[in-house]
Parts: sequence; C-alpha cells; structure tokens
Amino acid sequence: MATAPHTHATSETEEMYLITIAMAVEDGHEGPVPLPRLGREMDVSRVSANEMVKKLVEKGYVTYTPYRGVDLTDEGKLIANDVLRRRRLWAVFLSEHLGLTPSAADTVACEFEHITPSAVAQRLSSFLGDPTVGPGGKPIPAAEGTTSPAGRSLADSPVGQGVVIRSIEGDQALRAFLADEGIVEGAPLVVTALAGDGSCLVESTTATVRLSAGVASAVRVATA
Repeated sequence: MATAPHTHATSETEEMYLITIAMAVEDGHEGPVPLPRLGREMDVSRVSANEMVKKLVEKGYVTYTPYRGVDLTDEGKLIANDVLRRRRLWAVFLSEHLGLTPSAADTVACEFEHITPSAVAQRLSSFLGDPTVGPGGKPIPAAEGTTSPAGRSLADSPVGQGVVIRSIEGDQALRAFLADEGIVEGAPLVVTALAGDGSCLVESTTATVRLSAGVASAVRVATA
C-alpha cells in the first residue's frame, strides 16, 4: 500500500498559496500579504487568487482582512512549514550530492515537496545530517512537534565564538542593511567584542561591523 504524502488534507495548489504567503513573511513583509502580490507571485489573476483565499479561509488556513490581505493561521503556518521543510531538504540533497546550483535545486525540489511522505522527509533529513539551512541560505523549518531551530540571540553569543545565522527577525530595510554587510541567513559570523550597552562588533565573511543592541538581538544564531 502506498504511503500518503503527508497528513494534511490540502491540494498542491493550496500548499503553493500557503508557502507563498509564508515566504513573503520570511522575506520581511509585515502585516497581511495583499491579494495583488499573492496573485503576482502565483502568476494568476486577482480573481483566481481571491477565490482560492476564500477556500483557504473556509478551511481555517488563513484569515482575510478586507483591503489589506491575508495572514496564515497557526494551522496554515504548520502546513506551510511542513512543505518548506520538504522542499529545502531536497534542495540540500540536490545541491550537495548532485551538484545543482541553489536556484536549480530549489526549482527541482519544488516538484518533490508535495509528494514526499513525512517519514521519507525525516529519513532524508537524517541522511543529510539534519541541516537547518538550505543551499539558498533560508532556514529549514523543524519537523512538526519538534523544537524550532531559531537559535539564540547574537547578543547572547560569547566573544570569539563562531556562529551561523539561523534567522533575522526584522523588516526588509533591516535585512537589506545586514545583507550589505554579509550578514544573511546561513552565513558565518564571529563576535569580536561586546559593549556594556549591549552592542557588539562582529566579523562576517566580507566586513567588520558594529551592531546596536536592538539589531544584535534580532539576529538569531547557533554555534558553528
């Protein structure tokens, strides 16, 4: 008997809408994701996007705010994270073991994400050494029911310790500023100095930069 791909009663199209919303938030979008943006990302008309959003609202996967857009519910986030986990695990495999570029690996992995059973995804994760970051630098969500690999605040890292950035909790402007300094998800950092006000001096692969206490607390890391 064939194993069910996953436990969620969702279609491939529904899953694509959910992960599109999730990735918009991941990329720094604040507040509800507007329907015009959702339609553009999905390459469908606004009417089609509106019809699908109605279905997702009925299923309890999203909430809709008139004239503003959609947000994922807790259930919607679980499904989106589950799909993104499978996609990024496959992307790691395709990149590390078959030599595909991060972009090509992501494109192929998109075909696998909807048909991979949860048990296979877990075995794939174990085979790969349980990676927490995909080849494109995006975090790999934890398996449902396990602890998220969000990590600790950069501000809590001891001087001299090498760390890897797990996520950045901030808007697009903050992400753009940090990206210019080589501080992006998946990148290594070393804290070289800490000040009494909570700010810190860090070395990325491209620059040495001083971060305020607020910015440092928004960067989540794990020991390298």
